[in-house]
Amino acid sequence: MSDEERRAGTQRLYAGFVALVGASAGLMAISGGATLLQTAVVVLGGLVVGAGLMWYLLRMGR
Repeated sequence: MSDEERRAGTQRLYAGFVALVGASAGLMAISGGATLLQTAVVVLGGLVVGAGLMWYLLRMGR
């Protein structure tokens, strides 16, 4: 496996993690009876939190 393939795989893993956090937040909002607009806001918030968490985890690993 080349370094480029490894980097691409790592980036997909990071993006998947952030998407998982955002989707989880959205599903929790839906299960709580949120409207479509509220769910969209919560998903965006979850994506921001997921990105922040990924940034923090990467910084801690260095």
